This record gives sequence, structure tokens and C-alpha cells, in this order.
Amino acid sequence: MLLVVGLGNPGADYANNRHNIGFMAVDEIVRRHGFSPFRAKFQGQFSEGKIGAEKVLVLKPTTYMNESGRSVQAAMSFYKVAPEDIIVIHDEIDLAGGKVRVKRGGGHAGHNGLRSIHAHIGDAYGRVRLGVGHPGDKAKVAGHVLKDFAKAERDWVDRMIDGVADNFPLLVRGDDGHFMTKVAESINPPRPKPPRPDAGEAKKEEE
Repeated sequence: MLLVVGLGNPGADYANNRHNIGFMAVDEIVRRHGFSPFRAKFQGQFSEGKIGAEKVLVLKPTTYMNESGRSVQAAMSFYKVAPEDIIVIHDEIDLAGGKVRVKRGGGHAGHNGLRSIHAHIGDAYGRVRLGVGHPGDKAKVAGHVLKDFAKAERDWVDRMIDGVADNFPLLVRGDDGHFMTKVAESINPPRPKPPRPDAGEAKKEEE
């Protein structure tokens, strides 16, 4: 059993903020893979489904970002999920927009949602870091993550969310490297190779 947590803030005012890209990603995972409709549970919005034979629980804490750990701990305790079987999907200012990295364990790097989760369940959980870019000035970080994505950014944002949802089964199987590669290809598709000349054309060129 796997518990997947998308981080964000509840309410329409925050819906398109950079800080809410975790909510956006799990919404698309639930939609794409036919999980149950979200319902209020564990101080959050909760859904469940299956990927292959694996049961997957999806949680969007509605405690606001800074208290996300309370919601995660409640779901984890009820279902007796080990921290190692929890994956948190969140915004990452230390990655350029459109970059995706998977990390297992380690620090919270100052992210308030992760800080709260660390305080409640420790640091052994996995995380999917969705790059939203850095404003260039530490003093501007709070304003940056609480702003909506610009119209010019929506293309790569949509492709990143689609890539995460499409390739989610790889993450469920623990194939982090392949997952990151496939999501990167969704965001920046490889250029098609030029067609090779057929044997007849090659022979004409030689003549």
C-alpha cells in the first residue's frame, strides 16, 4: 500500500499558485487512473484506487501548507502505512520550472509543508520535487510561491502534470529513474531523428 500526498493550500484563491502544484498533480493522477472521487477525511481530501495490484491512497491536506503533517500522520496511522511507503508531491523553488526530481529521505530544505511532515512522521518518506523556479532573492520566495503561474508558464506546467500522471505507475513500482526520464521527455520531447535514406537513394548518390 502506498500513500501519495499532494501539497497545497485549500480554497479558490490559492488554486493556481505555484505552491499548489502538488494538488494539481494528484488531481490529475486521480482523474487519469480512475480513482474514487475525493471526499473529506483525515483533515484533507482523500481518494483511493489501484495501480496494477497495488492499492494507492491519495491525500490533499486541507490544513494549509504549514500544518500538512497533521493530516499525513492521521492517514498514515489509520492505514498503518510506513513512512517509506509515503510519497509527497510538492513545489520546489531550487529546481528550474519544468524540472522534476525524486528524492527518498533527507532534509526539508526549508519547505514549510515538508517541515511539518518531518515533525510528525520523520524524514524517511519519498518526495517528488516539481520545479517552479526561484525568484532570485530569498526575501521574495514567499510572494513567489503564493503567486499564480504566468500564462507563459502554463504550457510546461500542463506538460509536467500530464507527464507525472501518465508515468505514475513507474513511481508506484519504485522505478524512480525511469519515471524521471519519462516525465522529462513529456516536458521536452526528444527531436525526431531525420529519416535514413533508403538503399536505392544511397546507391544513386554513390554513382
